[in-house]
Amino acid sequence: MGCSEKEYLLHGYFDGELDLLSSLEIEEHLKTCADCAQELRSQQTLRRALQSPDLYQRAPSGLKARIRSTVLPPAPAVNVKPRRGWEEWLGIAAAIALVVIAVGSGANYLRTWRSPAANDLVAEEVVESHVRSLQLDHLADVPSTDQHTVKPWFDGKIDFAPPVTDFSAQGFPLFGGRLDYLDHHTVAALIYERRKHIINVFIWPDETNTTQPTRTETIDGYNLIHWQKNGMKFWMISDVSADDEKQLAALLGG
Repeated sequence: MGCSEKEYLLHGYFDGELDLLSSLEIEEHLKTCADCAQELRSQQTLRRALQSPDLYQRAPSGLKARIRSTVLPPAPAVNVKPRRGWEEWLGIAAAIALVVIAVGSGANYLRTWRSPAANDLVAEEVVESHVRSLQLDHLADVPSTDQHTVKPWFDGKIDFAPPVTDFSAQGFPLFGGRLDYLDHHTVAALIYERRKHIINVFIWPDETNTTQPTRTETIDGYNLIHWQKNGMKFWMISDVSADDEKQLAALLGG
């Protein structure tokens, strides 16, 4: 794919509008074209900036009182006690209902437009990459159960050394490895098996060099575990049980 095509393909990829084959084609292009990769990062940075919670504000605390004072009739004088007819009570009830709906809708609107957490965005990318690897027969660039074959394969392709270990004795045989792209990084993907189920483990450097314990979540029926340790980020995903994934995460140092 030439860079002249990026004007429509890159934007379509960014918005999730491309078919799977076109998505794979542009992902391969991004691995070798720094200009296109930078353009994609710029688009992603702009989107996240526009989703920043700093751009949105909660409704002022006095808004409800101002709405009530506008739609409700003024209270009668203390020394006047008029008798209200059912028509008047019905009007007051309708006005109160409008206030409740307006305030509730405003709160829901603000919650809807609240910026998603960074980990939520990465989790969505992890699910998409996992599903794509299963559908397009692109599970492994280097299919091998030998860790001494898989680990050297990454040399020169990425600027870090992922921890590659075969855990066949523990029930998690190594299947192979491949390159993938997540969170604006070219990442190492290690593939393990568990009772004929595939487990993808994505690994890339952590610029913050912080340690975070394992956290679990479930998206579209897939169990995800992620943690940070020894300057690396780890994201694991599969349809095996959460207990099986936790066992493999512990073997990997999570």
